Amino acid sequence: MLTSEQVETIKKRLIEQVDATFPKDRKQFAKEQIEAMDAEQLEKFLIKNNLIRTNSSGGENCVFCSIVSGDIKSYKIAENRKAIAVLEINPMAKGHAIIIPKEHIISESDMPKEAQTLAKKISSLLKSRLKPNDIKIEPKNLFGHEVLNVIPVYGGSEPAEPKHATPEEISELQEILKKRVQRQPKERKERKRKPSVKKIIKEFGEKLWLPKRIP
Repeated sequence: MLTSEQVETIKKRLIEQVDATFPKDRKQFAKEQIEAMDAEQLEKFLIKNNLIRTNSSGGENCVFCSIVSGDIKSYKIAENRKAIAVLEINPMAKGHAIIIPKEHIISESDMPKEAQTLAKKISSLLKSRLKPNDIKIEPKNLFGHEVLNVIPVYGGSEPAEPKHATPEEISELQEILKKRVQRQPKERKERKRKPSVKKIIKEFGEKLWLPKRIP
């Protein structure tokens, strides 16, 4: 069962998602439904919508833990020992990625260094492939799991509101970002080898004319 603190946090995040993605005529009704749920109703809602899942031990995993384990499909573009990077399905900008620690952490202070390292790596990748004006790396706690958002900024403006991307759009972007850049072989400059001293003396002897020795 969810704790009261978890219920409050999850409701807040769900309402943020409703404000960001729902049509205006459906926002108020959806938010009222979320606010009216008790802990048990909210838990059932989350499981039904694949936001948390029950595992074999009877415990629960958040949506991000399910992404890490592979139980929920994601569009992974990189990973290291402690974190994975996936594309956001409701991106604030093209290339918006989420760095998810592999362990369930609930505080920004517990964010592993490897997650920060991966965020910087993805930032460099997005800069080289998509050419944004800037990259924002922002921590965020969603469904009780601390993550890092890596958000490209285009045209000098702040990131826009989240928009749903189609699976085709995300898959295409995933291929662009995962594709290895083949390095062009460097042209080998032919180094002019300096002739050896023996060769110089030999050539000099062959070309130099001297009169016969006069006794």
